[in-house]
Order: sequence, then C-alpha cells, then structure tokens
Amino acid sequence: MRIAVTGSIATDHLAVFPGRFTDQLMPDRLDHVSLSFLADTLEIRRGGVGANVAVGLARLGLAPLLVGAVGRDFAEYAAWLSATGVDTALHVSETRHTARFMCTTDADHNQIATFYAGAMTEARTIALEDVFGRAGTPDLVLVAPDDPEAMLRHTGACRALGVAFAADPSQQLARLDREQTRALITGARYLFTNQYESALLLERTGWTQGEVLDAVGLWVSTRGADGVVLLRRDAPPARIPALPAGQPADPTGVGDALRAGFLAGTAGGLTPEPAAHLGCALATLVLESVGTQDYKVVPGELIDRIGQAYGTATAAALAPLLQEAP
Repeated sequence: MRIAVTGSIATDHLAVFPGRFTDQLMPDRLDHVSLSFLADTLEIRRGGVGANVAVGLARLGLAPLLVGAVGRDFAEYAAWLSATGVDTALHVSETRHTARFMCTTDADHNQIATFYAGAMTEARTIALEDVFGRAGTPDLVLVAPDDPEAMLRHTGACRALGVAFAADPSQQLARLDREQTRALITGARYLFTNQYESALLLERTGWTQGEVLDAVGLWVSTRGADGVVLLRRDAPPARIPALPAGQPADPTGVGDALRAGFLAGTAGGLTPEPAAHLGCALATLVLESVGTQDYKVVPGELIDRIGQAYGTATAAALAPLLQEAP
C-alpha cells in the first residue's frame, strides 16, 4: 500500500526555557503581555507535519510520497529525505523561504510557538492530478496541515479521482469556516484531531459527534499522555493507552509520529486498535528524542516495550511490520 502525504514542510527552531511560563504571567496584566524567555538551548531540526509523518512512515519500512511546497533553500533537506526513503513531489518557490516553526518549551512541557508559512502558501498551486500522473496514484492520501486552500484543493482532488483520504485539519481549524471544515472532512476514511481540536472541530462544523461520525469512517482522537481514543458510528469508543515513556525529552512531533504509526499499521493490514498501538509506540520514541525526525526504530527493542505495555498478542501482531523497518 502506498501513502501520499500532503502537508507542511519546515525547519524547526526548538528552544528550551528552564522555568515555567505560568510563573511569568500576571493575571491582571494579560491584556498587555510583553515577555521574553531566556532559553538555555536551541536545536535546529528538520520538521513540518507532512515531512514528519512521511519520515515516520519511512522509518517503518514504507515508501511514502511527500507532496508540498518549499523554498530554494531546501536542497540539503531534500537530499536527506531521499536518503531516508521518502519520495518527494515538491513545488519550489522562487521568492519565499521554506516554512519555519519556532517553538519554546518550558519545564512543564508547555509550548509557545510561531509558524512562518513562507513557501507553504504556494502549496495551493499543486495539482494532485498532475503529481499522480507522474508518480502514480497512491492508495491513500493524508491531507495534513498545510496552506488551507491547498488542503481543500487536495481533498477535492481525492474525491474527483476516487482516491481514499485521511483528514488531519489540526492547527488549520482556526483558519477554516464552517463550510470549509465540513468539506475538508466529509468522506474521509480517517479523521485525526487532538483532544482540544476535537472540541474545536465540533464548533467549526456545527455538528454533533454523531454527525461527524456519519461523515467519516473512523475518528482518531489523540489524548497526549492518555493515549488515543478511536471513535466509530454505532460502536463504543476504543481507548488505547500511551506507551510509557522513559525520559521525555521534547513533545514536538509526537502527534505526527502517532499518525505515521497508525497509518503504517493499517497499510500493513492491521485493524485500527493494533494500528493505534503502533502509533502510540512510535509517538513515545519521538517524545524521548529531541527533534521530530531524529529518532530510530530498533525493532527488537520496540517489540519488547510493546509486549510489556500492551501484551504479547499485540507485540506478536506488530512484530512482522516492525521487522520491515530499515
């Protein structure tokens, strides 16, 4: 099964503030906030939701196709993606830099971030019909956070081409109106949100949870340290706990890894529950690493951890997929 991932491609600038953001906020001065946080460390890493998910799929032995827009400063990153096993179909901007994600994390793992869209705004010029004509039609397209117009265009193209798609509106929900949000998710095989975005999605669509489940095949709602909840129409929620972490290092990209693991599991023929176990396992590897793409999958070690957390039957079901990891 081949998966195409459309979404943001960015460079991450990750700083760590040793204190707590909340200690610096004055409740009676929140209407005039002017704060500067002195960071102890700065890591510059490859990132972007689309690229993070594609790398996660490649780490698990798939050959994903990453579709997005970048700047002319992207050559080194492109070469690294190729060496990692990610195929690319990229629009290269003549005037804008590759997008940048600038994030500061405090001692409680709270985050304050700024995202510069840059070349990503030109993703709306990409026609999936042309991409698939050159690279072949995939079995599934993940429409991840990107330029909002690009997300809507890609979703429409999937419907027109009869290609299954997964909807991951995430951060862009704040930019979408009611009709756009409904258009983005209707007909999706999978819908991905975190817990906060789940509530925002209901507000944006004006739908009940049942109406959302009428519009999608499966709703995957991530819950951070509480794992993930799988929601289906006319079925009780399935709650999958997170894989216990050793020493958390950086939460950036954890949700992207969960999506990659889940999609790799379903691509390998797993039902949603064990696929979610794989997603949670990959998410924990990212949590224990600095940066969103710098973790390694060591099959034997990860299978052992999965067995300890979820039982030997789950470990046995996931073992064949993990053995394909490069």
